[in-house]
Amino acid sequence: MNAELLARYDGARVPRYTSYPTAPHFTPSVGPDRLLDWLGRLNGGTPASIYLHIPFCESMCWYCGCHTKVVARYQPITEYLEQLRREIDLIADAIPGRLRVGHLHWGGGTPNMVAPDDFSAVMAAIRARFDFTPGAEVATEIDPRTLTPAHVAAMAASGITRASLGVQDFDAGIQQSINRVQPFEQTREAVERLRAAGIGAINLDLMYGLPGQTEAHCRHSAELALSLRPDRLAVFGYAHVPWMKSHQKMIDEAALPDAIARWRQFAVISQTLVAGGQQAIGLDHFARAEDAMAVAQRAGRLRRNFQGYTTDESEVLLGFGASAIGALPEGYVQNSPDYHKYESAIAAGRPATTRGLALTAEDRLRRDLIERLMCDLTVDLEPITARHGAAADHFDTALAGLAGLAADGLVTIAGRRITVPESARPLVRLAAAAFDPYLVPSQESGAAKHSRAI
Repeated sequence: MNAELLARYDGARVPRYTSYPTAPHFTPSVGPDRLLDWLGRLNGGTPASIYLHIPFCESMCWYCGCHTKVVARYQPITEYLEQLRREIDLIADAIPGRLRVGHLHWGGGTPNMVAPDDFSAVMAAIRARFDFTPGAEVATEIDPRTLTPAHVAAMAASGITRASLGVQDFDAGIQQSINRVQPFEQTREAVERLRAAGIGAINLDLMYGLPGQTEAHCRHSAELALSLRPDRLAVFGYAHVPWMKSHQKMIDEAALPDAIARWRQFAVISQTLVAGGQQAIGLDHFARAEDAMAVAQRAGRLRRNFQGYTTDESEVLLGFGASAIGALPEGYVQNSPDYHKYESAIAAGRPATTRGLALTAEDRLRRDLIERLMCDLTVDLEPITARHGAAADHFDTALAGLAGLAADGLVTIAGRRITVPESARPLVRLAAAAFDPYLVPSQESGAAKHSRAI
């Protein structure tokens, strides 16, 4: 990948395609009444997954792009959890019968801001209203800096099977520059505690493109991460959007790596992880060869949802908490990101849904195509158009739009099969964007809603 190409494509801002259509295109036309109608169409026993959002942190990491808030007292969390449990009952009451949950994920914010007893109480509330399948994956994100033995005990007793630990970079100077000081020993201790409690599946998050970060920093952090024997790793490029997240103004923009440096940083991390026995997964994930995610990718069964790459094949995702996004066969729904407005809606006995999107047949077709491209780095248009009842030439215009990427070696086109070569893996979003007509009218007004291509 030469400097001229990197400079040209770095200016593109494209979605991460954790859904299609993507969240910036949700509208208020989908609200509480539509959600209740969609829930009422579900059948008991339908496979489902659950997402729980905790919008609180003890301190703000300056790189953060999540919906979260720093709180100095526990009272706001107590009040929030009261409404979270009410929402669980409210949504369960709207569903005819009990759903079968195969995946549950706590996200944030910081889920271990929740006191151990309260964590157990929320899990008990979920289990009281939903059935869990044997071997269900029950996961939580964790901040190692605030993880206590009591938290670990409560998580293990509640059935947590997988923990995802934020790391970003192990260098003390880089940590200072992003306001997240977390020594390697602290992370290692958290991993050891979790495994000793029987929470054996460990995920780690790394970042590149941080202020002052170099290839040497990235290599060292990847090597230290491998020493903890994680099952999976996610490697994210820092997205600098201070116009959306004001706390990012604390980061020295002049110290951010340019496109060439970011590309090389990701390459160094990727090469280190693969050499250490990890299998590259999709855009930015890695997993041990025997992990279920790596097995699913090799079998062509890997999926992508709002939590990233997943083995979850269910069509129903119930999102609980402020800003949480849900997916149902008919479309997407999202709760208010303002946790005060979220609490007020639930306290009034109404879902906190403020926007969403009803899927069309065209949306489903393009979602299928984009998901396969994002998961497999290759897609054959012929069986997809046939499966959805579309004409064989349905994507001819989009194919023509890939000519530039093909000329630059970022995709290959053989008949109606599109493939992103390994050398261009980090740019797979550019190929997916060629099939996204929602981007066309929003290039000017909505470009800033998406992250840099590199």
